[in-house]
Amino acid sequence: MNHDIYSTEGLYKIVEKTELSETISQHVIYAPLIAAKAKAGHFVILRSREGGERIPVTLVDWNPERGTVTLIIQAIGKSTTEMNALKQGDSFLDVAGPLGTPVEIKNWGTVLGVGGGVGIAELYPIARAYKEAGNKIVSILGARNKGLLILEKEMAELGEVIVTTDDGSAGRKGLVTDAMNDLYAAGRGPDAIFTIGPIPMMKFVALASLPHKTPTFASLNPVMLDGTGMCGGCRVEIGGKPKFACVDGPMFDAHQTNFDALLKRTAAYREQEKESLERYARDHQCRIGLH
Repeated sequence: MNHDIYSTEGLYKIVEKTELSETISQHVIYAPLIAAKAKAGHFVILRSREGGERIPVTLVDWNPERGTVTLIIQAIGKSTTEMNALKQGDSFLDVAGPLGTPVEIKNWGTVLGVGGGVGIAELYPIARAYKEAGNKIVSILGARNKGLLILEKEMAELGEVIVTTDDGSAGRKGLVTDAMNDLYAAGRGPDAIFTIGPIPMMKFVALASLPHKTPTFASLNPVMLDGTGMCGGCRVEIGGKPKFACVDGPMFDAHQTNFDALLKRTAAYREQEKESLERYARDHQCRIGLH
């Protein structure tokens, strides 16, 4: 694909799509201006259609020569379900970015990445950047079951990978913090930790590393609207002070993060999201044989 970097031809078209599981899809999207500026830790905000919800998604990969960015989307609510229904050749209406503050890349020594579920997709480019900076990479990847485990092969190319699943269907049965504690007990504590995934997981990763005084950073995922710091919807509490995840983050000091407040804010619209998804499912159900 040799489009000019400023070409609008095929803008935001899905040039490749891969189903990673029943609910998780990988999209390679033509977005040359974003691909030219992307760095580890950046995200974009998507809309699939006019009037659609704005959804923030972290960049998994980017290719400035092809003019493409790679995103992984998990269908959780109505909007993400609509996005994952798009096929190769379809286009997103909007892809705005790159947004956020990229992660500071330096040589810590040994970097431990702890990813949960689709958070593994966000962890991958960060781990890759630290690997390229000369760090040793160890990854703990957690999921509810084997079917929700993603990018294991790609993470293994960067260094040691430890897999945990809630049901034991892949790797060891248990939590990511069990594997973390084993590393500390074996005298293999890392020099820095980066964790991305469900809020409770990130909270307990931070609690597990706190007694060891290991610098720990978490990518926060509050409700977000404009992505530019104007609406204040993505406000988080860091060290007792308000910050905006869209411009100050999304990566923050996990030991200074008020995860309980974050969890409460992300649950504010849960009932409305559930109702919206149920309506979407009813409207799009197969009607063959119903008449």
